[in-house]
Amino acid sequence: MDDLHVCRVPRGRNGYPGRLESVLGANAPDFLDFLGPTRVPDSVQLGLVCSVSCPGSVIIQTYDVIRALRDAGVAVAGGFHSPMETECLEFLLRGQQQVVLCAAIGLANFPMTAELAQSVKAGRLCILSSFGAEVIHATSAEGMRRNEVVSAMADALLVPHAIRGGRAEACVTNTLKRGQRVLTFADPANEHLVRIGAIPATPSQLAALYG
Repeated sequence: MDDLHVCRVPRGRNGYPGRLESVLGANAPDFLDFLGPTRVPDSVQLGLVCSVSCPGSVIIQTYDVIRALRDAGVAVAGGFHSPMETECLEFLLRGQQQVVLCAAIGLANFPMTAELAQSVKAGRLCILSSFGAEVIHATSAEGMRRNEVVSAMADALLVPHAIRGGRAEACVTNTLKRGQRVLTFADPANEHLVRIGAIPATPSQLAALYG
């Protein structure tokens, strides 16, 4: 990351995403550090949050939808930390759309790979963080805060699966309380998400929505 420069934009300053301030209000991060384009995107079409554990039926559906989103050029934000999210990032970086990676640690400690650096330099990937260099390891609290940034930046949040009582489910609850739209797969494993207000859809329906 030696040839990449971390920039910081404080809340309220030009370049800080207005979407974060309008959605999160006083809970918006005090600053954002970022690597990538000349500024942080104000918003993206879709946010992605998924639990570490994911049923096989949901994994297959997620692959189908992510390929469709990539081919349609849909801008996506996510923490891309859980195994399912990480695989989604690999698919997305093979496309041409904007991708925003929200880290749960300070960017000084971010494990940059050659592929990520190449995408940053190409202007397609923005890596951002609301944490300073003192945050070296992500705790549950940092993960929750990171997920809130992801959902607040997005027009809608896609949650392939959320474990009951986990961070992803808490993010769904908070996102719905703010009046934002949450999408999930019409799968028995996601019935608890549908009951609290997530919109169930098939991969083909989601692909048609963003195609």
